[in-house]
Amino acid sequence: MHFTSLALEMLPLLPGKTSSILVVINLFNRKDANYKRTAMSCFIQAVYLLELDRQENRTAENALAPAWWMIFKYKLVQILIDERDGSIFGAVLEWDRPAALADMVLIRPSGAPKAVLALRGTLLNRPTIRRDIEDDLRFLAWESLKGSVRFKGAFEALKSMAERYGSHNICVAGHSLGAGFALQVGKALAKEGLYVDAHLFNPPSVSLAMSLKNIGEKAGFAWKRIKLMLPSTNEAQGIGDEVEKNSTVGLKNWLLNFYGEKSPVQLNKWVPHLYVNNSDYICCSYNDPDQPEDKSAEKKNMGPTNGQVAAKLFVKSKGKQRFLEAHGLEQWWSDDLELRLALHNSKVISRQLKSLYSLPASQQPLGKPQ
Repeated sequence: MHFTSLALEMLPLLPGKTSSILVVINLFNRKDANYKRTAMSCFIQAVYLLELDRQENRTAENALAPAWWMIFKYKLVQILIDERDGSIFGAVLEWDRPAALADMVLIRPSGAPKAVLALRGTLLNRPTIRRDIEDDLRFLAWESLKGSVRFKGAFEALKSMAERYGSHNICVAGHSLGAGFALQVGKALAKEGLYVDAHLFNPPSVSLAMSLKNIGEKAGFAWKRIKLMLPSTNEAQGIGDEVEKNSTVGLKNWLLNFYGEKSPVQLNKWVPHLYVNNSDYICCSYNDPDQPEDKSAEKKNMGPTNGQVAAKLFVKSKGKQRFLEAHGLEQWWSDDLELRLALHNSKVISRQLKSLYSLPASQQPLGKPQ
């Protein structure tokens, strides 16, 4: 069954720009590398439409969301609701075997997960804008979403899925703010030894916390340069070391603790897939290489080495684009999309995943992580 023929049937249901779902791809071609990117982005679109269906009081007869998972032979098994305003921010979708068999699809496509947790981003509509912006500001201020009720709901849902289907049979996907939640709940689950496939579209990379950390790092580097120009006496050296300890190292250690708890998990067991657009100022920082000015930095504060990969970073570069286009979800289900795969450690990735591959020796446990 061809994706395009099914998409044609969906056109009357698709509002506005979403008609660009016409993707020339064989949905059930088991060797198609674009399948998962296309499917995950469409599942996230379904969550956006679930909330819009709710706001517009649409019924099962005229709802827009179901077409976006039914075309892939999935079914809705759970919706995640923000208890603060009753909005839908996520959904769990499961492979629908009866529907697949009805269309003579005898086996689940290779790479198609048994279940998917999809998380939407910000909706600038009156019923949802307050809570969406509240979580946007939470990330902007603290670079963490753990204080949100959505983090708790998403983590519990993902963990339950891992226990039911097996962590290797599930996937978490998100766009924009939803990608931020997907990254952090995936990371939290990895700390418990459960590694799930993760696909993150336009994940946020800009925060005040990051800016403060960068200022601290640059101040520390500048102080070391100045110290080299001071008289080389034991007294001066002692003062310099004390100042450096109290300012640079102290700030770095405080920020390291501020960014989150640490856990001894092998990073190469969890490699999220990130999709970023260079014209999107919200996520473009993920493409900045991790090349610290101070090459003598302590190893415990560095990213993975020995060929380990922190994340698979897919970068879209299409000249200068308007922000709304560069940050939009619909670009990711396009069939003619040209992506560059970067397997290096970006500065943002190394920082956000640091607690998965760094732990002071005094905190290393003897057994497996609980």
